[in-house]
Amino acid sequence: MSKVKGKKKSQGRKYITVIFSLLIGMVCGLLIGLYLVSLPDEVNKLGIFLIAFVGMYIFMYFHIIIHEAGHLIFGLITGYRYSSFRIGSFMWVKEKDKICFRKLSIAGTGGQCLMVPPDMADGKIPYKLYNFGGAIVNILAAILFLFFYFLCKDVPYLSLFLLLAAVIGFAMAGMNGIPMRLGTVNNDGYNALSLGKSSEAIRAFWIQMKVIEQTAKGHRLKEMPKEWFVVPPVEEMNNSLTAPVGVLVCNRLVDAHQFEEASRLMEELCQMDTAMVDLHRRLINCDRIYCELIGLNRTDRLKDIMDKEQLKFMKTMKNYPAVLRTEYVYALLAEQDTEKAEKIKEQFDKCAHTYPYSSDIESERELIEIANQILPWK
Repeated sequence: MSKVKGKKKSQGRKYITVIFSLLIGMVCGLLIGLYLVSLPDEVNKLGIFLIAFVGMYIFMYFHIIIHEAGHLIFGLITGYRYSSFRIGSFMWVKEKDKICFRKLSIAGTGGQCLMVPPDMADGKIPYKLYNFGGAIVNILAAILFLFFYFLCKDVPYLSLFLLLAAVIGFAMAGMNGIPMRLGTVNNDGYNALSLGKSSEAIRAFWIQMKVIEQTAKGHRLKEMPKEWFVVPPVEEMNNSLTAPVGVLVCNRLVDAHQFEEASRLMEELCQMDTAMVDLHRRLINCDRIYCELIGLNRTDRLKDIMDKEQLKFMKTMKNYPAVLRTEYVYALLAEQDTEKAEKIKEQFDKCAHTYPYSSDIESERELIEIANQILPWK
C-alpha cells in the first residue's frame, strides 16, 4: 500500500469518529435547547444548561464503564478468564494470582476489557457475545433510562437527564456495535465481523489474547511459543484481526534483537495493502525509527518515517514506553542532545513504575542500553 493511500484511509476513519461525535453532540444539544425553551423565563437557564452539559460527560463515562463491564460479564459467561479492565488510563490487571492497579493510556480508546479466551475446539472459540457484550449492556441501560424517562416525564430536570442518558447509551451502542474503523482502532462490531470471515482470524484473535495473558505473567515475546509468531499469508493480512499477528512477529524480532530481519519485515508490512490499524502502524514506525538509529542512522530515512502524522501520534502516546524509548534514542543518536535524552529517560522511568507489563519494560530497557553503548559522536 502506498504511503499516500495509507494516509487517506487513516484520515477517513478519523472523520467518521468526528462526524459520529458531532451527531451525538447535536442531538443532545437539540434536546437541551428544546427543554430550555419550554421553561419559564424566570428560570436560570444558563445554570441548567451548564449542569446538563456536565451531565452529558458524566453519562458518557458511565456508559464507557458499563460498556467494558458488558465485555467482562459476557466474556465470563462464555468461558473467558479475566486479564485486565481499563477505564481511561486507570487499569486493573491480573498479575499471576492477584489483580494490581496500573496506568496505561492508548490513543483512540476510552477503555478496554481484555480477557483470556478458552481453548480452541475444532478451530473455534465463542466470540460474538464477548465482542458485542459492551453494546448489549449500553442498549439495555439506554432502554432502562428511557423507561424511567416516560415515568418521570413531568418531573423537572430529572426527565432531561434521563433522556440524555438514554440517547448517549444508544449512541455508544451504535458507535461500538455497528462495524466501523474508528481513528487508530477498530470497534467491537468490526472485530466481530472480521472474526466471522475466516478461521485464520479466530486463531489470530486467540493468539493475541494469549500473548497478552503471557505478557501479564511476566513473559517476554521471545520466550513465547514460536508457532504463535508466523506472518499470515498475504490474503489474510486484509483481515483486521489477522494483520496484528504480523505486527507481533516484528515485535518479537525486535525483542530478540534481530534488528535487520525486523527492519526488513516492518518495511514489507508498511508497503503492503493490509488491514493493519493505525495504532499498530504507528508503533511499528517507532521500531523502524529505532532500528534505523542504531543502524545506518540516515537523516533522510528518519525524516521520511517521522512524518507529521507519526509525530502527532507520538505526542498523543507520549507516556507509552516504546514511544519514550524511541524519543530517547532519537535525542541521543540523531540530535546528539544528552540533556534532552536524560529528561526523556526520567519520563520513561516514571512511566515504568505504573506500566502494567514488567516484561515490556525489561525489553525496552535493553533496547535503551544498546543505544547507550553506541554513541559514536562522543
